[in-house]
Amino acid sequence: MGASLIQEQPLNSQEPPSTRPELQRESDRLRLLLDMTNTLVSNLEPRDLLRAISASIRQDMHCDVVGVWLPDFEQVQLRQLAMDFPESKGFVTEEMVNPVEGSIVGSVFKTGKPIVIGTRADYTSDQGAGAGRLEAIESGVVLPLISRNRTLGVLTLASRVENSFSREDVDFLMRAAGQVAIAIENALAYKEIAELKDKLAQEKLYLEEEIRSGADFEGIVGQSSALRQVLQLVETVATSDSTVLLLGETGTGKELIARAVHDRSRRKDRTLVKLNCAAIPTGLLESELFGHERGAFTGAVTQKIGRLELADQGTLFLDEVGDIPLELQPKLLRVLQDGEFERLGSTRTKKVDVRLVAATNRDLNLMIEERQFRSDLYYRLNVFPIRVPPLRERPEDIPLLVRYFSQKHARHMQKQIENIPAAAMRKLTHWHWPGNVRELQNLVERAVILTRSSTLAISVPELANGVATAAFPRAGNIDEQERIVRILKETKGRVGGPKGAAARLGLKRTTLLTRMRKMGIDPRKMA
Repeated sequence: MGASLIQEQPLNSQEPPSTRPELQRESDRLRLLLDMTNTLVSNLEPRDLLRAISASIRQDMHCDVVGVWLPDFEQVQLRQLAMDFPESKGFVTEEMVNPVEGSIVGSVFKTGKPIVIGTRADYTSDQGAGAGRLEAIESGVVLPLISRNRTLGVLTLASRVENSFSREDVDFLMRAAGQVAIAIENALAYKEIAELKDKLAQEKLYLEEEIRSGADFEGIVGQSSALRQVLQLVETVATSDSTVLLLGETGTGKELIARAVHDRSRRKDRTLVKLNCAAIPTGLLESELFGHERGAFTGAVTQKIGRLELADQGTLFLDEVGDIPLELQPKLLRVLQDGEFERLGSTRTKKVDVRLVAATNRDLNLMIEERQFRSDLYYRLNVFPIRVPPLRERPEDIPLLVRYFSQKHARHMQKQIENIPAAAMRKLTHWHWPGNVRELQNLVERAVILTRSSTLAISVPELANGVATAAFPRAGNIDEQERIVRILKETKGRVGGPKGAAARLGLKRTTLLTRMRKMGIDPRKMA
């Protein structure tokens, strides 16, 4: 409307020349507001939006630099999220940070009142002012971005000419700042909705993958007293939000126990998210656990939500927690203590409400002694420990498991298995099962594959030949196992040192520990 009024002025107008620049300035400002409105409705990505707005303001206000500053999550610092400064020498940049306390932008953010800087002498010694002096900035104005009586950030304009901003300029810019604040509020709301939508999409994909892959075992099978004791502990702790640490050898079914804890908790309607810390390369584990921002590292072309964030309001199961590298352990400790973390490549702190269930087959106390695991993290994890017994301690469950697995695999292979040889079952019951339930399941699955009749063709001699348990100690190692146990009892569970079991056996301490893990020997029981 202002532009059309100017065009209607006759060439021989008697209007005083002094009023024409004012009309032109008013026209420019109306155009700026119109351009800003168009920008606001066409862009909802916060940084792109604020860069476009900064460029419009700089051009129409004939200044040298315009920046938009937003606070961090805790409102301790302000970061320059967007800036337009074509003639910059590189001292003033995006991502610059100023504290809320003791800086000009911080003062405006706290008070909600603009500050006009007429000359270089008016600057204080904050970081932004120092960089401004290096850029030959002489004057500026700092304005609050207020929407619905809440200060969202700060808008800064600066010039290399003294006293560039009049009271009229400030009044107009406060109107423009109000529009910018509304745009920021909308853009942040849009970003939050987009992130929630992305989180739901990734959670859906995760759950679909879980459904496809299924659990290692479909249920907890057994009636032994050792197993019943574990399930009683699960019932006791499940209704609380306390951290649970599952201890036990590989293949004992710790994941099933973790699921049982989740299914009996108040979080059962939310997601149980699993992460095997030993299965992810060390360099990728942080991203997998905490997520990352686009550009956080080479190959990070999109934003990724980590398992921790996916488990918000639900349960996170960290399997093989003893394999978390030392440099990541403080970050996990922070989550347990404060419920806070940052995605890789981000400075924005996120809050999560997660119930943690961790599992390990390693001796964390020994790892603490060897400085491989933090003691403070261990104490946070070890709130409610549950030891999952190895299969050799629950032999009465073996017949039930054999029948369960044979029927399960027979259904999948469309076979009818009705009988299991009694002699084979007796031998299976007396085997020490170093690979635990997983080893038994693999043996039964192979037997179902080989079966051509209604009787399970299970070849028990395979156990002695090591076919089914190549990765574990063979039957011939029983004598060695007994010897290790005897010497550990004599040394009262001490493994290392000149009088420890390793020295008496003529082995390196690490070699003995490896063998003990494979045999399921716990030195603490020998103390």
